[in-house]
Amino acid sequence: MADTPVVVEYSMTEVATHTTKESTWLVIKDMNDGDTPKVYDVSSYLNDHPGGAEVMMEVAGQDATNMFEDIGHSSDARTEMKKFQIGLLKLTDEERAKIAQEAAKKAERASRQGGGLNPLAVLVLLLAISIGYYYSNQKA
Repeated sequence: MADTPVVVEYSMTEVATHTTKESTWLVIKDMNDGDTPKVYDVSSYLNDHPGGAEVMMEVAGQDATNMFEDIGHSSDARTEMKKFQIGLLKLTDEERAKIAQEAAKKAERASRQGGGLNPLAVLVLLLAISIGYYYSNQKA
């Protein structure tokens, strides 16, 4: 039987104590799902970060989700950051409910948007049919 990995949870108060170059922790929530925000120890990555260590130090010990998302990191960067995850952010029941509610709202918006026809695709299709009709009548 395989051992179940232990999931470590950290409070925001604990994360907030890690603000030095020797110990730099960040919290980032994946905006694409309703998961619990994750805690990352990026101390060993500071010098390798393409934006420089200063960018990461600005949000050390804090929730860096907005800054992370605003910059628009690539899928490679998102994959790379997994190796720095050290745990999850400890949430209250109210915070968990809020995250679940936000995820449900996002899923509802996505389902409403996904069902319609793309107006540009319809326009291109009509244009192609019109051009085909025009040329077929020219040869007759």
